Amino acid sequence: MLVAMFIGRKTELKILNHLLQKRIASLIVIRGRRRIGKSRLATEFGKPHSLIALAGLAPKEDTTAQMERNDFAGQMSRALNMPLVKTEDWGDLFWHLAEQTKNKRHVILMDEIQWMGRLDPTFLGKLKNAWDMLFSKNNKLILILSGSLAGWIEENIITDTGFLGRISLDIQLKELSLVECNEFWGKNDTIAPFEKLKSLCVTGGVPKYLEELIPKETAEQNIKRLCFSPGGFLVSEFDNIFSDLFSKKNVIYRRIVKQLAQGPKGPVKIAASMGSQKSGTLSKYLEDLLKAGFISRDFTWHLKNGKPSKLSHFRLSDNYVRFYLKYIDPIRDKIQKGALTQVPAWYSIMGLQFENCVLNNRPLIWNALQIDSNEIESDNPFFQTKKAARQGCQIDYLIQTRFNILYACEIKFHQRELGTGVISDMKKKLAALALPRGFSVRPVLLHVNGVSDAVREDGYFSNIISFGDLLIG
Repeated sequence: MLVAMFIGRKTELKILNHLLQKRIASLIVIRGRRRIGKSRLATEFGKPHSLIALAGLAPKEDTTAQMERNDFAGQMSRALNMPLVKTEDWGDLFWHLAEQTKNKRHVILMDEIQWMGRLDPTFLGKLKNAWDMLFSKNNKLILILSGSLAGWIEENIITDTGFLGRISLDIQLKELSLVECNEFWGKNDTIAPFEKLKSLCVTGGVPKYLEELIPKETAEQNIKRLCFSPGGFLVSEFDNIFSDLFSKKNVIYRRIVKQLAQGPKGPVKIAASMGSQKSGTLSKYLEDLLKAGFISRDFTWHLKNGKPSKLSHFRLSDNYVRFYLKYIDPIRDKIQKGALTQVPAWYSIMGLQFENCVLNNRPLIWNALQIDSNEIESDNPFFQTKKAARQGCQIDYLIQTRFNILYACEIKFHQRELGTGVISDMKKKLAALALPRGFSVRPVLLHVNGVSDAVREDGYFSNIISFGDLLIG
């Protein structure tokens, strides 16, 4: 059976392998959005070390606590070639697992940990006790707890007093970098970076989505097959991940991301658009979406001192979710019925999609601008509110260094070369910016498909960076 190639995660693997030098057992947490590669990372690490992979049952209305235990017992029996354990107690299951792994090097993966014990309030307490009294006695054992509901993991494991001081490593997996994503096309250098970026603007750096791409197909063919064809993988993916993660409350989370699909909003505007008021409950939902990796919170800051402002916008930073809500969801019935006669003109939001790709790969920009990360005071999408004495303005990405230098970045995804209009656009933004005395501004242009000679000859931009060049390293 062909197995998808493992790409990226070199830093995480290095950190995990370093733990093998310890003389005591290790308890590890790996968390991140669904499809981000948590299980695959744990599997790659554990393969040489007697990996035992066990996963929680995806939540269904008719699932019971005993069904979860029975399924765990069945997986354990098959993985360890041992008799099936029949019990109504998680403590018994953990004892049998520890007994089978009490000697030699073992890596145990408990995947989607939030599903395993969601119906049994004693689950986490018994897992903690099993770690203290059983698993940790084998100084060569590594237990990995992995899950997609990062908020649940943080509340019930990371910050819970029962697990305090027991976790050796907490890995929060993010999307793959653009350079790593480029490896999915292999060594084929005949595919233009612009075409690759069109696909990445839909998939982001999510490994599972990248694996679904067929390198021999064009970006348009891949997107049509995955997003606009009956049964396409990305047609039903949104329902799957939101239902699995948020269960019965998934409708509320959907409403929030639908609002953010229209553009960044502050918490007050989000509440108003949903017909409610800002509240602790809404804040909790937003925090869950943040920790699950679907949205980001961009704080603006005071240029004079570099300190964060209280003003912030929530941004839908997951490219697939944004693309789904803007283009797939409105015509999903037509897609599933095979009645779609023409693929929608999805290029119109590629600018916002590309902006997310750029913001998720900030170190590439720092390197291109030769900025040491230690010199950066603040960096984010920047917005300045309108007041009596100043205009409002928004800058796609602003970097402020401790030397009072501002790098104002204009991010453009265009099918053709950019003309001089991009210069006038940037000049308007910087003219509205309330610049403190003694500060310098360097305009920077981040593009994909080239700029005209007139733009280069004008000399307005201090740096013109092709993300196509950065993509191929």
